[in-house]
Amino acid sequence: MEGTVDGFRYGAVTPVAAYLMACLGGALGLRCIVRTLLSNQSWRAGWLALGAASIGCGIWTMHFIAMIGFQVVETRIRYNTGLTVLSLAVAIVVVGIGVFIVGCRGASTLNLSFAGVITGLGVAAMHYLGMAALHLNGTIRYDATTVALSVVIAIVAATAALWAAVTIRGFTTSLGASLIMGVAVTGMHYTGMSAVSVHVHNRTGGSWAGDSPTSLLLPMLLGPVIFLLLAGVVVMFDPLLVLGDGDWNRRSASTASTAPQPDSAFENQEDQEDRVVHARAPQDPQWAAPHSPQR
Repeated sequence: MEGTVDGFRYGAVTPVAAYLMACLGGALGLRCIVRTLLSNQSWRAGWLALGAASIGCGIWTMHFIAMIGFQVVETRIRYNTGLTVLSLAVAIVVVGIGVFIVGCRGASTLNLSFAGVITGLGVAAMHYLGMAALHLNGTIRYDATTVALSVVIAIVAATAALWAAVTIRGFTTSLGASLIMGVAVTGMHYTGMSAVSVHVHNRTGGSWAGDSPTSLLLPMLLGPVIFLLLAGVVVMFDPLLVLGDGDWNRRSASTASTAPQPDSAFENQEDQEDRVVHARAPQDPQWAAPHSPQR
């Protein structure tokens, strides 16, 4: 018989929480990519990797927070641990491929299109791998047209996110882009979920094997959530991202121009102070008078 599928078991709690996590991951990822554009002296590979991991963790966390609210009324749901972990790895790796293509090879139309397709297909693969991890007393079926639509949304969302990462540098505009990205990614998830129907078996048995949503998903979600919070701390305390490109350059130039430069590497602190005093002496008549030579 056909099962009763409900994706909003806890009302608006899981969709809102899923959306916020998608926005957090997107915002951190965009700022990390922007960091590589603001300074050529930065550790490019490290920032790109941090950005890819942030976006991938945000998308994966969004998916499984939303899945906590998913139920089939006639049967219990369990999850396969291996496939759940694999879906996280897929999300990070494919986002990383797209980010590194754009971050290292440039944001040409060809590079953006290629990276967007790869990343979008990877996001869709993460979603359906996560769905394959479900164990229940029935058979999951998908509407092919709706599945294709969800893949298109994933590709468009990924391409737009990569474009925003290399084009938008201001904090406010990056925040707005991450909010839009969160809508697209969450919309892709629920579009894919609308393609789901379940044919429930009349028998019970081994198809229920696996971990329950609360025993598996909640502990597994802690790791990516903690990672996103730590990534947020790194981004918040990076001076270039806080000050912005112009303010950082002005401060660096001002510091370099006002700092006293020793004549040699062996000049000691007393010599430096003496040079500063003599440099100020001509502008200070009161200082110069007692030390003027007597005639």
